[in-house]
Amino acid sequence: MGLIASLFRGAINEIADDAVRTTVRDQYIENLFEMLPVSKKVGIINLAEIAMRAAKGLPVSRPLGSHLHFSAWEELLFNPVHLFRFPTPENVGINTSVRIGPTAKKPLNIAIPIIITGMSYGGALSKKAKIALARAATMAGTATNTGEAGLMEEEREAAQLLIGQYNRGGWLNSREKYARMDAIEIQLGQGAQGSTAQRTAMKNIGEEYREVFELEEGQDAIIHSRLAGINTKDDFIQLVRKLKEETGVPVGLKIAATHHLEKELQIALEAECHFITIDGAEGGTHGGAPTLQDDVGLPSLFAISRAAQFLAKNGAAGDVSLIAAGGLVTPGQMLKAMALGADAVYIGTAAVMAMIGDQITSSVPFEPPTSLVVYTGKETERLDVEQGAQNLFNFLNACVHEMELVAISLGQTSLSDVSKADLVCLDPFLSKALKIDYGAVAPEEQDIFYGNFDQRGIFQPEDRQMH
Repeated sequence: MGLIASLFRGAINEIADDAVRTTVRDQYIENLFEMLPVSKKVGIINLAEIAMRAAKGLPVSRPLGSHLHFSAWEELLFNPVHLFRFPTPENVGINTSVRIGPTAKKPLNIAIPIIITGMSYGGALSKKAKIALARAATMAGTATNTGEAGLMEEEREAAQLLIGQYNRGGWLNSREKYARMDAIEIQLGQGAQGSTAQRTAMKNIGEEYREVFELEEGQDAIIHSRLAGINTKDDFIQLVRKLKEETGVPVGLKIAATHHLEKELQIALEAECHFITIDGAEGGTHGGAPTLQDDVGLPSLFAISRAAQFLAKNGAAGDVSLIAAGGLVTPGQMLKAMALGADAVYIGTAAVMAMIGDQITSSVPFEPPTSLVVYTGKETERLDVEQGAQNLFNFLNACVHEMELVAISLGQTSLSDVSKADLVCLDPFLSKALKIDYGAVAPEEQDIFYGNFDQRGIFQPEDRQMH
């Protein structure tokens, strides 16, 4: 064995030496090392997607949304208290419950402020994955969302609380279907797709998919850019009123975050929506064009803050629930979104990855983890529904417990009471926009500090202003 090992080491050493000599001697034009500066310039992800576009001549369908981190959540920190206000005693329970649509005849009451976001059966996830999500939500006392799909009976049975998306495909838009929902979300867009149209080709549609979506043999599943019959503001207002009158459950609006946010929200208030879901640019998706994911929308952090400020300015805060969505993956980010004014948060990518959990070993290294859960995945039958539900339930419990720990340190007794006053910002410009104190300056000196900036936003110390 010693001789074999010695020969093997010698061979490896010779190969390595030859590779190093080739790398340092050959010019870039004939050197594989050329890939390093190219990938550094273009980026590994962009390099791969360039090749994908070149191979098919079609937009790339990238799963789970943008890899870019637009929202600077790390620039916000919570402020623990000690003496001027005391921390919450450890024997005092923290209230984690939330009421969505408090002015509705039948509000949606959830035990925790985390909701499973809209991820459709067929268009995104497998039946097993949807059932696992629904069971986990029920175990945690929260709601899950149908996504842009029809009514799947198994999901309805597994979900104690189910939010149905009145969608641009029309698959849940009949009264006999949406009347069975615990809340209705009119879906006009999402963070990773904007309001663009989407299509699932018939070759990717199985028999059960067709039944749930009520599609004809050979028919594609199409999500239109507009909701059928909604061509004016008044059309939308009438739809909201109709759904409210027919069901009594909370009726809300979901849109992709946009710089036109306040104009969109004004119409939602005129329609008297019970809740509004804002999906930031970091939102996930089963598959979408990278340009839509990376270059369209508004970061979740900006959108949540602006939406909350708009609702407060118009006297709607507390009556109209705000649900934040888009790239929220840690308990800290979720609680910061609530501190900015959200009543609850949606999670999607984090929920899916938590559900997969240690079952990831069933797919890697030969298939990606998503092959266990997406409708077209090769390993969907290997997903253990019960284990997946338990994994996600554990994740939700852990997240809520961590949020409770922060609330104790803030001296709060309810997660809903955590506010911007409990935050400090590390960036002076972001601080001003979010209306949160800048951490480098004492609270009573904030106005003095910002008074030293001229109209161009350039800092002018007091001694320079005197000259």
